[in-house]
Amino acid sequence: MQVFKNLVLFSFFFALIGCKTEQNLQSENVQMAFLADIHFQDIYAEFEDANYQGIKNPISGEFVNIRTMQSQLKSTRIFNENYFAFTTALDDISKKGIKIVVLPGDFSDDGQPIHVKGLRRILDRYSKKYGMSFFATTGNHDPVKPFSKEAVKKDFLGKGGKEQIIASSERNLKISEEEQLKPIITSGIKNWGYKGVLNEMSNFGFYPKQDYLYWETPFSNYTYKAYDFKKASKDAALEKRVYPIQDNTSFLPDASYVVEPIEGVWLLAIDANVYVPNEKTSGLVNNPDDFSGASMGYNNVLSHKNHLVDWVKKVSNKAIKYGKILIAFSHYPMVDFNDDASSEMKLFFGSDKMQLHRVPNENVAKTFADAGIQIHFGGHMHINDTGVRTTEKGNTLFNIQTPSLAAYTPAYKILTIRSDSEFEVETVVIDSVYSFNKLFPLYKQEYKYLEETDKLGIWNKDILKAKNYGAFTEWHLKELTRLRFIPKDWPKTFTETILKSSGKDLLLMEQENVEKINKQLEQKKWNFNDFESWTGFDMIFDFYRLRNADELAIVDIGLKRLEQYQFVCHKLSKSGNEIFVLWQSIFEKTVNGKPSNHFKINLKTNSIEPINP
Repeated sequence: MQVFKNLVLFSFFFALIGCKTEQNLQSENVQMAFLADIHFQDIYAEFEDANYQGIKNPISGEFVNIRTMQSQLKSTRIFNENYFAFTTALDDISKKGIKIVVLPGDFSDDGQPIHVKGLRRILDRYSKKYGMSFFATTGNHDPVKPFSKEAVKKDFLGKGGKEQIIASSERNLKISEEEQLKPIITSGIKNWGYKGVLNEMSNFGFYPKQDYLYWETPFSNYTYKAYDFKKASKDAALEKRVYPIQDNTSFLPDASYVVEPIEGVWLLAIDANVYVPNEKTSGLVNNPDDFSGASMGYNNVLSHKNHLVDWVKKVSNKAIKYGKILIAFSHYPMVDFNDDASSEMKLFFGSDKMQLHRVPNENVAKTFADAGIQIHFGGHMHINDTGVRTTEKGNTLFNIQTPSLAAYTPAYKILTIRSDSEFEVETVVIDSVYSFNKLFPLYKQEYKYLEETDKLGIWNKDILKAKNYGAFTEWHLKELTRLRFIPKDWPKTFTETILKSSGKDLLLMEQENVEKINKQLEQKKWNFNDFESWTGFDMIFDFYRLRNADELAIVDIGLKRLEQYQFVCHKLSKSGNEIFVLWQSIFEKTVNGKPSNHFKINLKTNSIEPINP
């Protein structure tokens, strides 16, 4: 009898070990991909309520609805070619066998119905074919405003290389004499609010599904142990997911949720969109024009959406209680994304330049680190970066900025969960994209028209010689730097001095002893000729490459050239000129950020280490 009891106890003990091992295996070595700022536009979309096909590609014969190259090269994002980059990234993810794909906001471009529907069709196709599960959160370009509004885009490419206006309504549509093509009117181009976007994207995390192990919002009133799909579905109604504004007189939606897609892993999707009411409002219910846009992110969350902080604390505590690995994501960064050079940049550029108003203040990282977030994936800035903050309480937050597929360097992130405390993050560059140059014949028509009409600020047609998508995005950044960034953001006292100067000119600017400089160059196995091969514009452009791609840009710039920039910056700073001193500090910090390409995080030691190739 005793032997039988021992066998029963042994079997029971073995079963417990088996269950625990199975649960650990489910949450260990789990991989998930993060694709931020897709800015998807369905270039093959057909407008259901307008007799307009778009423009015909003279090579393929296909009709497409695309934006002009001129508009792309003055925007921080590509509008057209990212369509092909997105499907290429999804194909790459499927080959790697990754089943969980996270979209941290700006999955659409201005929440236009025609594009959100096109995105949904693609996500449905990959879900069905490869068993992928997609989890999205909203960005400032998804619901542009909390409620739907009429919209117009004047920069679609039309016949003969001209701009084509496409609008959702004729109301308030102003047309200049230069705009010769008749406007296209279609509801497919309006800006959807939360209701339209979430309804269309309902299968991608925003609402509970039968196969989710758990799902809740900041407004759910059930417990983890009492979770029930039917109850969750009732609580998921958008009208129940609202928070008060303006002294509780009106309410705005909040799309935040936490989901357990596989045993042991919780994905925390934070809707950090904040639409601040204008000082003067119309008095109309749900008028989108009564609110600001949402691009500020977490600085406004702390002042206008503080209920999220309390909810994050509760979720974090429950994750600890039930042994869940918590991975947070949202559209906006929680940590300074300028390699801690923001204070110098404000002095150098001005606080209203270089998107410095979007830098989260230090209280953001402190608040959410102490609320329990340790790993957070953000987007919004179209950059590759890692920021780390440790609070006075000893809580550390790792903020991982996911690059955009619609900008240089186009890439996505893979998170591998090694254990409950060890994580690996890898950045996958998408530089080879099939059909990336498919639209180039149409851009040639546009360039011809601009050239014939003597348009100012015309783009450089050499971009159409790009060998691959990576090179195309590099050209995009270069033209963006020339056409927009330098004229808009840079102090003239700096650019007038260095923009056209060669590296050699910059070395000799302070009239330092030439023989002394020559000896310093010889020690580094350089000579003056090395510095004549680049200009101040090249240095500024490469600064943007570093700012966008961080470590990924070093391959494109080259270590030798990068060291030459640092050498020149150091020389200029010795002049005592405050602007050169600031520039040297900004450049040096940009070069020496935290690991951002391939690295590992240890939550027990709060450490981050690069993984060398």
